[in-house]
Amino acid sequence: MEAPPVTVMPVTGGAINMMEYLLQGSVLDQALESLLHRLRGLCDNMEPESFADHELVFLLKGQQGNPFMLRARRSLLHPTAPWHLRYLGQPEVGDKSRHALVRNCVDVAASHSLPEFLNEMGFRMDHEFVAKGQVFRKGAMKVVVSKLLRVLASGNTENTEPLSLSYLVELSVLAPAGQDTVSEDMRSFAEQLKPLLHLEKIDPKRLM
Repeated sequence: MEAPPVTVMPVTGGAINMMEYLLQGSVLDQALESLLHRLRGLCDNMEPESFADHELVFLLKGQQGNPFMLRARRSLLHPTAPWHLRYLGQPEVGDKSRHALVRNCVDVAASHSLPEFLNEMGFRMDHEFVAKGQVFRKGAMKVVVSKLLRVLASGNTENTEPLSLSYLVELSVLAPAGQDTVSEDMRSFAEQLKPLLHLEKIDPKRLM
């Protein structure tokens, strides 16, 4: 099954229709505390936000071409909060001058009946996972450090196991199209995390 790289962005409020600039990397479990310490020193002087989210990935298969993908996410820490529906466009990775992957991002709040609505529309759930971690901020930049957990029994978010022995780290900025200077700021920030963490512009075609 074809799918873009997993992206883990915590549930937030509002609706977004912007371009997402993204760098991704990972850090082993035993290096997590060192990374968090470094991020506290580099990021804005505020406590990082903790999150625990359940994400369901839905596919709509057409007659030809790749299936259309939507992501439905809910907060496990705030069960009454709205669900979020997210669409991620095809990454623009061809421009070598850009230091980050760029893709269209649409994020809207939805009611708790979102999974049922998607099923009625013909979508089918492809997979689900739980993401737990923290969010750091540096101006417009967001750094998400998360542990991805496999859901062992469909819908039961209490029955999970880690997908790996590492944490996913994502550095992202949401900005209007054409604001490519933000990728330079991201590159500069990512350099300060080396050699503890190497953030890269990941081409999803390499993962297929």
